[in-house]
Amino acid sequence: MTAEGGGPARERVYTWLRDGIISGELEGGRFLDEMWVSGVVGVSRTPVREAFHRLAAERFISLLPRKGAQVRTVTARELEEVYQSRRLIEGHAIATLCANRAGAPAELPELIEAMASSGAERDWFAVSGFDRRFHRAIVNAAGNTVLTELYDTLRSRQQRVTVRALEARPERLTVINEEHRALVAALNDHDAKEASRLLEEHLRPVSEVMSVLPQEG
Repeated sequence: MTAEGGGPARERVYTWLRDGIISGELEGGRFLDEMWVSGVVGVSRTPVREAFHRLAAERFISLLPRKGAQVRTVTARELEEVYQSRRLIEGHAIATLCANRAGAPAELPELIEAMASSGAERDWFAVSGFDRRFHRAIVNAAGNTVLTELYDTLRSRQQRVTVRALEARPERLTVINEEHRALVAALNDHDAKEASRLLEEHLRPVSEVMSVLPQEG
């Protein structure tokens, strides 16, 4: 795992750590030392400290006095609560889009194809990013900026769990894409009942992932 790219030092540190956590290369429970991170990324400790605070605010890590930081572990209870929150927010967005007869956001079919292409290469990190963009586009299209901001706070756990789920059951990507296509069709038909049913079925925790997560943090 190497740090690449230009831009401000704090952004490079933040992106490197965030992507490492989502992909699982920096696993839950791992301690992160400021000096080690600064050496790997090639920056001073100040931007590392700034990145730590940002990642802590986004619940990727926990800050530990005099010890640096620790990658947060997603628990089974937390995962279930994330799915419950997503069903509430995305369910509201779907109802709004259907009531307004707005149809599905135009970018959704392209994102489905991008997921399939990345999945063929077993790039679960890329798949998780496209999956998140798919669902966020629906939420954003509903036009409620407060709900979109709330939805964005779920990002870390949402993408990390997607990676874990696909590592456990790679074949599930085909099912996910089929469910995505069905959801797009229901939105374009302005069928709120069918779209809501599909969403409820789609946003269920994967048992293989739930079984290996700790119950509590």
